[in-house]
Amino acid sequence: MRSERPGSLQIDAIDQQIIACLLENARASFSQIGDSVGLSAPAVKRRVDRLRADKIITGYRAVVSQDALGWTTEAFIEIFCTGGTSASQIKASVRRHPEVVACYTVSGEPDALVHMRARDIHHLEEALERLRGDRMIVQTKTSIVLSRLLEA
Repeated sequence: MRSERPGSLQIDAIDQQIIACLLENARASFSQIGDSVGLSAPAVKRRVDRLRADKIITGYRAVVSQDALGWTTEAFIEIFCTGGTSASQIKASVRRHPEVVACYTVSGEPDALVHMRARDIHHLEEALERLRGDRMIVQTKTSIVLSRLLEA
């Protein structure tokens, strides 16, 4: 059965299973995915091609362990932007910084919340200076993580 919401594309339970396999391991072969979902490799390829054409799958990326890089200094930065700055402009700005782990638009006073990781305080300071160099960012408030108490 295909799930359909108004204004959304249709995907069925097998599509959802394929997406789950790709989220777990984007490098899995069509054959491996097929074994997992009960389809042949060519059938999985057709479905993945359709999911990509329908922009349900929008790309693949490498996820690098920042702990492995030695980037153990963390901070959360509230950013305040000039009026009329869109979420896509914020995203384009922060994605240029390899230290950015995640970025969220938020309710309240700041326009966005940025999670950064760096080697040390000096590296974090350099990254913050680069982030603040964007003309749309008018103010930042930084909280440095002292310890992680609970992690997802």
